[in-house]
Amino acid sequence: MLHFLQKPLEAAQPTRRSFLKLSAGTVGGLVLAMNLPRSAGAAAGSGDFVQPFVHIRPDNTVVVLSKHLDKGQGVATGLSTLVADELDAARDQVRVEFAPSDPKVYANTLFGVQGTGGSTAMANSFMQYRAAGAAAKAMIVAAAAREWGVPADEISVSQGAVTHPSGKTATLGELAGLAANEEVPAEPVLKTPDQWVYIGKSFPRLDVKNKTVGAPNTYTMDFQRDDLLVATVARAPRFGGKVKSFDAAEAKKVPGVVEVLQIPNGVAVLARSTWPAIKGRSLLEIDWDDSEAETRSSDAMVAELKEMTARPGIKVREDGDVDAALASSAKVLEVDFEFPFLAHGAMEPLDIALMFDGDTAEFWFGSQLQTVDHNVAAAVLGIPFEKVTINTLWAGGSFGRRAQGDSHPVAEVATLAKAMQAAGMTPAPVKIVWTREDDMAGGYYRPMSAHKIRAGLDENGNVTAFKYNIAAKSIVKGTPFEAFLMKDGVDHNMTEGAHDTSYAFPLMNMDQAYQETKVPVLWWRSVGHTHTAYVMETMIDRLAKEAGKDPVAYRLEMIENDPRKVGVLKLAAEKAGWDTPLPDGRYRGVAVHKSFGSYVAEVAEISFRDDGTVKVEKVVAAVDCGTPINPDNIRAQVEGGVGYGLGAILRNQVTLADGVVEETNFDTYEPIRMSDMPVVEVHIVPSNEPPTGIGEPGTPPIGPAVANAIAAAKGDWPTSLPLSKTGLV
Repeated sequence: MLHFLQKPLEAAQPTRRSFLKLSAGTVGGLVLAMNLPRSAGAAAGSGDFVQPFVHIRPDNTVVVLSKHLDKGQGVATGLSTLVADELDAARDQVRVEFAPSDPKVYANTLFGVQGTGGSTAMANSFMQYRAAGAAAKAMIVAAAAREWGVPADEISVSQGAVTHPSGKTATLGELAGLAANEEVPAEPVLKTPDQWVYIGKSFPRLDVKNKTVGAPNTYTMDFQRDDLLVATVARAPRFGGKVKSFDAAEAKKVPGVVEVLQIPNGVAVLARSTWPAIKGRSLLEIDWDDSEAETRSSDAMVAELKEMTARPGIKVREDGDVDAALASSAKVLEVDFEFPFLAHGAMEPLDIALMFDGDTAEFWFGSQLQTVDHNVAAAVLGIPFEKVTINTLWAGGSFGRRAQGDSHPVAEVATLAKAMQAAGMTPAPVKIVWTREDDMAGGYYRPMSAHKIRAGLDENGNVTAFKYNIAAKSIVKGTPFEAFLMKDGVDHNMTEGAHDTSYAFPLMNMDQAYQETKVPVLWWRSVGHTHTAYVMETMIDRLAKEAGKDPVAYRLEMIENDPRKVGVLKLAAEKAGWDTPLPDGRYRGVAVHKSFGSYVAEVAEISFRDDGTVKVEKVVAAVDCGTPINPDNIRAQVEGGVGYGLGAILRNQVTLADGVVEETNFDTYEPIRMSDMPVVEVHIVPSNEPPTGIGEPGTPPIGPAVANAIAAAKGDWPTSLPLSKTGLV
């Protein structure tokens, strides 16, 4: 997922957050409901209460406008919880709608533009949405006091009922129109934690029912209009390939096919419905120009990466003369790691709908970076920003896939709309549908990477120096983000979780190198942490073994200055019974990692099947993510993060054969199976700290925890993923 560093901006180290703040111009800062105007409709006596984040309707419905995309992580429920608690609404009267694209009102306060990613949704919205709810409540109370002629401080609100000791009572909906005319409080009074009714308690997510029953109009794939055209696009089989020529004669014979048009990145087949669009595309005859395409196979690309880690690169961290310390060490451990490309594999492939009449444009899709998508739409269509409307819909997963810096689905459908216009077609809404094969072979993967570690030890097994070289394609190098997100050539997306480790090494140096390839890469659930955590946590286990110490005890010594990390490690170890014997044939491994401001420790318990393959039996996780808004959703996110990360280390990889992707569906890019999924036990650290990320932090520790358990059984650690390459799966 898109990750913006959770620490204060530093001039010497620009981050994704700083880029987006700069790109937003004057947009930014904490935008509260009281800073924004009331709508003219509400002020005119419509009976509605309309503020940017909270609408109260005369029918007593409270609508919370989510500025964030909900792609399965539960943010819509979390935001509604914050508003409902401060407003003292009844939970069953609260609904959620997605906010329009408007960075002046709905910017992510950590980004500066409207967007979701980096597990920042609750962190940046916690105070904002609470203040919006509190302001709405204050205005409701003021309206009731004025209407009833009683002091405001004698009025109470509970479960959506506004009451006075005299017996006067009203619903929020009955007071909505009057409240719309009250002054918005400059500093609404927020509840203290002991007054919270909903925050900190578990509630079912608002989206569960509709998703369970398959309600219409939930996802972009559901989007329909009477005159809707559905398009599929034949894209080059090799990244960087272009159309040389094509023949659409057979495709046009398919009943339902309306037109075939060439666009910059391929050939689009337009039809009355999805199947003829897919069938027509299969009958296209296209001659591709691969003169500028990536034509290497994965083995050659891995070999290049490994060679890059064997020589000096760009300095990311340099504590001192590590080479001299290594040369004088009693022993040097040298370990190489390899990680493959990974697809995001979201259940809903990419899809997007657009209605463009030549003057205005309206989009429908699961927009994750609304401001970026909005700007790209306006630029490609050649119309002003204010002429573009983006309707954000629910998304069936993302894991970073929908957070594209180039907004390529937006650009693709926009170029198709312009091609339709140029072909003289009557303006009509068009929806581009990606098949599973399109999605898997479409790129924007977790980067393939190679890592080389050299760790020096003294005669007693203590670390003297730690040298880390990493090579991969940069997510931001060569993109519009480069000027803002890279300083002195360094991309911290690649090294996060390692260069900033809290392990107390006497000396640590880190170099990085960038592979050049046409294969597009993107943030993937936990971004750099997905591979750096594996490297760091398996290396810590190796070092513990060299020192003759228990892996948990060794970690506690090395992180004693990081109390929250110590806390989750101790909790996970305690709940997993780390110091108790295991039954025969069972083995444990541990890992602890901080990402997106949150701390997660996981203890994996494994066994081996009769055929020698590994079975992860149980995972005990401890998480410190600050104030837990909805504990049940936190558990769900950690459980999902464990499953997602486990699937990746067991079997997942995207490989190229002469530049062509080999894994194009779930038969070859195998998802985690029910038989693979362990029992997951999640323990949440009580906290009043500000909430931090939870969508991604559960993923990084699972891989190394399993690898460390394998090493406990077999005496060695897997260093090349997925495990299916080792015969363990």
